[in-house]
Amino acid sequence: MWEKTATQKSLQQLREQAVHIFGPAAGYQACGDIGEGRMEDPASLCTMAGNLFVSGLLSGKKVVITAGPTREALDPVRYISNHSSGKMGYALAQAAVAAGATTVLISGPVQLTPPERVKTIAVESASDMLYAGLDEASGADIFIAAAAVADYRPANIAEQKIKKNDENMCIQLIKNPDIVATIAALPKRPFTVGFAAETENLEHYATQKLHKKNLDLVIANDVSDTEIGFNSDDNRVLLVQTGSSKALPIMNKNLLAKKLIEHIASLLNTPPAIRSQH
Repeated sequence: MWEKTATQKSLQQLREQAVHIFGPAAGYQACGDIGEGRMEDPASLCTMAGNLFVSGLLSGKKVVITAGPTREALDPVRYISNHSSGKMGYALAQAAVAAGATTVLISGPVQLTPPERVKTIAVESASDMLYAGLDEASGADIFIAAAAVADYRPANIAEQKIKKNDENMCIQLIKNPDIVATIAALPKRPFTVGFAAETENLEHYATQKLHKKNLDLVIANDVSDTEIGFNSDDNRVLLVQTGSSKALPIMNKNLLAKKLIEHIASLLNTPPAIRSQH
């Protein structure tokens, strides 16, 4: 039946209309014949259908993304953290794998399901995230630091739960390692992207971060804005790179992630000398 003139004529019309055709498979058929005409294996059909949605912008590239908060322990039951939901980082991981990249997601504690086809590494503290980041940065083409990493951690972690005794309690804090700056300083560094969550002077602080940490791009957002603050499904960002900046309007984080991956892919293929013109 597959080789019949009427079947092939219909297939040709579908191809001219840019319809995607999967199969057929070859083998034993219900009528008893052997040859082309069988339905493809369902798992193969799912794979082929999924590949239609892969843009190929980052095919052959390795992308490492950090997401979510970190937790810095005070004692066995308490920690210092922040309100990051991890939604932006997880959306970026989904967009990166959809663009064809081998994608690694290094995630702090969040209530999100890891994207399919993404290698996910669960971490707790900033130090944990740094070590995982250094391991995965080897051979990476792009490193996107979307996590909200705690700037400081307790100098000492109590072995037992701290009891409530005095009216006041002092906790000495020490500075955490700067993950994105450490990655950007590697001898064979990936294209390094940082996030800047600010409450004022967005472009000023994002530009400072870009130069101070030797980054290729900073994605800045105003977390004091109730429309786009922590835990929101939407975001509005300012893209800051050497010599230029570009504001993107408020949109769903999944759509924004797709646009950010497209922008990063375009910069990755642009000589550094002319990136500022984009």
